[in-house]
Amino acid sequence: MSPQMTIRIDPKIKNRFSKLVRAEGKTPSQGLRELIEGYIKERDTRTYIDDLWNRIGGKLRSKDLRRKGINRVIKEARKKARLK
Repeated sequence: MSPQMTIRIDPKIKNRFSKLVRAEGKTPSQGLRELIEGYIKERDTRTYIDDLWNRIGGKLRSKDLRRKGINRVIKEARKKARLK
């Protein structure tokens, strides 16, 4: 069983939240888990950086760039950045 987290919340907010998630066919616990996971995903820089590298790698692969070509692109980008 997963560890538990206890929070204090205004009863009116709790009731409104429960009604909203139940309307989506979820339990309040499922709704809170989704909110927490989304919060972490939005703020965790490691996830963001990994996603960024994956997107960059995909674009380079789609242009059929290999190691030498990638190194050339990196050098060109760094050179342009220094000129600004």
